[in-house]
Amino acid sequence: MTHYVLAEPERFTVGTIGAVGQRTFLLQMREGRQLVTIKVEKMQVATVSAYLTNVVKEMGRPKHLPDDLALEDEHEPDFALGDVSVAIDEDAQTITLVLDSIDTTEDDDGDEVPMDRVTVTITREQAAAFAIQATVLVEGGRPPCPLCALPIDPRGHDCPRTNGFKAPIT
Repeated sequence: MTHYVLAEPERFTVGTIGAVGQRTFLLQMREGRQLVTIKVEKMQVATVSAYLTNVVKEMGRPKHLPDDLALEDEHEPDFALGDVSVAIDEDAQTITLVLDSIDTTEDDDGDEVPMDRVTVTITREQAAAFAIQATVLVEGGRPPCPLCALPIDPRGHDCPRTNGFKAPIT
């Protein structure tokens, strides 16, 4: 198992590569020379963003937010995200995320454990900047169908709620 620990990262961001409708979402963090890039699903980004938004609201107004949230040139993911755990340290005003890979292996006791894990501790300012960036990216995708909530492709959308009895929604 590979376990990355980033106690005071300079960068904690989310971005995409590819065209709308075919984007790959990437979570990226850097501490010193260590850069970790994780492939994530759009819904994972939205869920973590919503959670961090609530945490930041409870912690109080953040100070200056990080400006540079662009992905670094290295886009090759180290792994794909599976489970996320969050711990809040109110005294230190930090949030620790444990990001486990979707791929697992068996440990010596026969229990399944993630093949890769990142433990990253971020400030409320980094959490707020991440939540804003993530919301912009998620909402910048394809619009949802008003009937089924699935994304509408630029070519149109055969909505399953219409059972094929109506023209595609465009």
